Amino acid sequence: MEWLSLHNFLLFCHLLGALLFVAGIVLAGVLFEVARRSERPAEIAVLLAVARIGVVLVALGGLMVPLFGLWLVHLDGFDYGACWISGALTLYVVAMLLGGYGGQQPKRARLLASELAGRGEGVSTELRALLDDRLSRAANYLSALLILVVLVLMVYKPS
Repeated sequence: MEWLSLHNFLLFCHLLGALLFVAGIVLAGVLFEVARRSERPAEIAVLLAVARIGVVLVALGGLMVPLFGLWLVHLDGFDYGACWISGALTLYVVAMLLGGYGGQQPKRARLLASELAGRGEGVSTELRALLDDRLSRAANYLSALLILVVLVLMVYKPS
């Protein structure tokens, strides 16, 4: 049964990881943007708490993608030094670092929103500043863009 081959299993796991990774990015990003537009701390706290599911998907997919991808590179006999592989790995690491940095302000915003909601207060200037932090948002959007470039490199494998 050829469809049960090691290669097909690894490819399935790699693609599943990519799907989880991208789904997590989209889920976390959309919920964050909805939270940014909210004027109620309780709603912001809930949206950002649910966005953590996206972060878990990113983490799980983020482990699966390179693990199974590098295994496929080895199995298929590609050169690890090939530009599309080394470029994708470099962009992947940079994207992960940017995403980790960019996720710090939303985490702080979630905690502050929960605190404000617990006290029955409205959105504070500090919470609004955390949600609207341009550097954090830029890091997250740049991270997502780099992941898109990695996907293009993986699909087209330019020489």
